[in-house]
Amino acid sequence: MIIGFTHSWRRWLLRTVVLALVIVLIVTALAWKPVPTEIQYGMSFNTLYARELGLDWQATYDAFLDDLGVRHLRLAAHWPMVEPEPGQYNFTELDYQIDRAEAVGAEVVLAVGRRLPRWPECHIPGWARALDEEEKHAALLAKIEAVVERYRDRAHITYWQVENEPFLSVFAFEHCGPLDEGLLAREIELVRQLDGTRPILVTDSGNLGLWTGAFRHGDVFGTSVYIHFWNPELGTFRTVLPPWWYRLKDNAMQLRYGRRETMLIELAAEPWLLEPIVDVSLEVQYSRMNLEKIQDSIEYARRTRYAKQYLWGGEWWYWLYLQGEQDIWEWGRRLFR
Repeated sequence: MIIGFTHSWRRWLLRTVVLALVIVLIVTALAWKPVPTEIQYGMSFNTLYARELGLDWQATYDAFLDDLGVRHLRLAAHWPMVEPEPGQYNFTELDYQIDRAEAVGAEVVLAVGRRLPRWPECHIPGWARALDEEEKHAALLAKIEAVVERYRDRAHITYWQVENEPFLSVFAFEHCGPLDEGLLAREIELVRQLDGTRPILVTDSGNLGLWTGAFRHGDVFGTSVYIHFWNPELGTFRTVLPPWWYRLKDNAMQLRYGRRETMLIELAAEPWLLEPIVDVSLEVQYSRMNLEKIQDSIEYARRTRYAKQYLWGGEWWYWLYLQGEQDIWEWGRRLFR
């Protein structure tokens, strides 16, 4: 009886060891990704955020191009900015940004839609809020059409990003409501009809997103990567996800939905706050993000092995620079040049 028990235990142990080895081999294979010969660094720029910081948005954008030397940009056609009144378009800011990018030879990812970068995530002009859902959808599609038609002949625009992290339903639900996947599909199809020459980028959260919806709808996939966090209950903390998790997840999606280009579209390099930065002391800002944490984020992102990586927070860097806090900005000069 004892001999039978020992034999059964050994069989169970052997099977467990074999299963563990198989799992390790599968994970190792899925987590493999070639090391890029060079990482192309870019930066998101947001007119609304520059204004929130009390900055001259034009001077800030010029500093991105002329001082930092950014040559890969993600810009956003925020609905309230480009259509402040129904049918009355204002392309002043975007025209300037796209013209200047073209003049210095910078490439542009141009984001269109309702849910675009920066809080409150979903940006809707006041006049559109009073519309019923069908009218609101029609107005949104008309706005997207106007933006794409205006800029589709600009060769330095390399991707259309449609919406931003549209499947991240747990974040900003009070502003965005539930995802209407049918509407998202209509937006993507509209952009494809208007300009079939550029791939469509759809993004998702690296920390919270499943990625399946974004992979299913887009030609190109972009993930956000946040490493340093803060919240009232936990305080400051670092992500528990290892860099290889992004490689594994990326490869799993490629197997499921087919090969496509992927990139790191949003690498956080600014403090995580619940209130405007201008209302928070420098001490608190630096406790949540500083040069050391940015460098740590860059090293972490390097090990995800994405060849294209766009940083997030350059407007804050410039705001600090104007306060006489120049270390991060000067480090950024070295990164981009």
